[in-house]
Amino acid sequence: MKNILEELCFLHTNLSKEDVLLLQELVGNLTLIADLNKANIFIDCLTKEGKHAIVVAEAAPTTTKPVYKKSVIGKFAYEAFEPSVLYTLRTGKAMFQNRAFTQEGKTVDQSVVPINGANDRVIGALIMEKDISEQIQHQRKMEALSEATETLSEILIGMTENRPIIPEMIEESLFFIDQDGEILYCNPSAINLIQEMDENDRLIGRSLVSYFPRIQAILNEPEELIIQEVEMLNKIFQVKKIKLDHFDKANGMFVIFKNITELRVKERELNVKSVAIREIHHRVKNNLQTVASLLRLQMRRGLPEESKVHFVESLNRITSIASVYEVILSNSSVDDVDIYQLLEKIGNMLVWESEHENKRIMISYSGPHLQIKSTKAVSVALVVNELIQNCVKHAFKAMNEGKIVVLFEQKGNDIEVQVIDNGEGYSPKSKPSLGLDIVRMLVEHDLSGHFSIERTNQGTLATVTFPVERGMDQI
Repeated sequence: MKNILEELCFLHTNLSKEDVLLLQELVGNLTLIADLNKANIFIDCLTKEGKHAIVVAEAAPTTTKPVYKKSVIGKFAYEAFEPSVLYTLRTGKAMFQNRAFTQEGKTVDQSVVPINGANDRVIGALIMEKDISEQIQHQRKMEALSEATETLSEILIGMTENRPIIPEMIEESLFFIDQDGEILYCNPSAINLIQEMDENDRLIGRSLVSYFPRIQAILNEPEELIIQEVEMLNKIFQVKKIKLDHFDKANGMFVIFKNITELRVKERELNVKSVAIREIHHRVKNNLQTVASLLRLQMRRGLPEESKVHFVESLNRITSIASVYEVILSNSSVDDVDIYQLLEKIGNMLVWESEHENKRIMISYSGPHLQIKSTKAVSVALVVNELIQNCVKHAFKAMNEGKIVVLFEQKGNDIEVQVIDNGEGYSPKSKPSLGLDIVRMLVEHDLSGHFSIERTNQGTLATVTFPVERGMDQI
């Protein structure tokens, strides 16, 4: 495992040899830690790009059943699925007892602590995962049983006194059957359900399974509470079975049918719609990248010097719009965009991946992970593209190095984005530029917001403020 760790670290991370040696020493104790805690143990490290993590070591416990059937060494951990791991790797702060889902669909209790190298620099994360799927299932059953107890007691009292109560009002079809499965009571909704199949009015004393053969397996299960979905009568029902053996007043069980056909149909429609929207986003992204590739091809074939800058600016605008769809496709939502991830992607593209006449330009970001709607994200992407591009192009003409800072935060009902540089400073007397005209137009018309740009003691401050849409959440 140590050789695999060394190979993965050198290929995918920026760790030094000393850091890798420290991790290799820790690997020797992983199995012991796994056995002591009866949990799976992993070591994840941040990749070179800093956007994902990679699993470089693992250990499964011999004292209990492992969480994973297959090895995950060499697998990437994405922030959308492992937020705690990426948070610890970036901040150095531990995260304890977070509920998470594995790639194999199990619910686990996850704790993450940082692994520090020289100068307390975070070089990796030690992760412990315990399978709590059965515990969660049992907890849900007990909660449902607890919620049902009071209603069931009232039902029994009402049956004893020969007076109808709550069951007459609920929409679910409710049956009370004895230990032999014969119907002792049914509410009006249950009677209507039976009459859809059989006009015979005499239901009391008849076997419930004779009407619904597919629930036989549910009735035979020994558990006190079972909730399953069953397809019958060309519909989908949520069937609940609640045994009452522990009640003093009655023995038997309640069987409750809830018609969820419409709900499942709508869910399927939403899933189909979600897949279609993601496919549209994917095609839009590919089309934009094709346009960008055509522009790059034309630039490589040669352009007049005075035209080159216009091609570069157009290329950056197209790539910034494409970034919106890349961020959407990397997340679980088809309509929301993480503004931190979006601005970081655009800023890095403009600063790190472009030529700046041998100038050393640094860029940093500060702000929470706010979600904005994709309809606004395109405008925000173009605005930030123009502001950062303006800094790169004009702020550091007489300087060998410069710094750009992108700040964003939510203030009440507004989101504020600031792009700050320590360059020569904006002059109100400068001739109008297409970039700033684009910014003003997008902010005022598309974002319904406000834009300002001013000179400061250190350089230039550009501020964009726009209202938050309903349903926007902060992670």
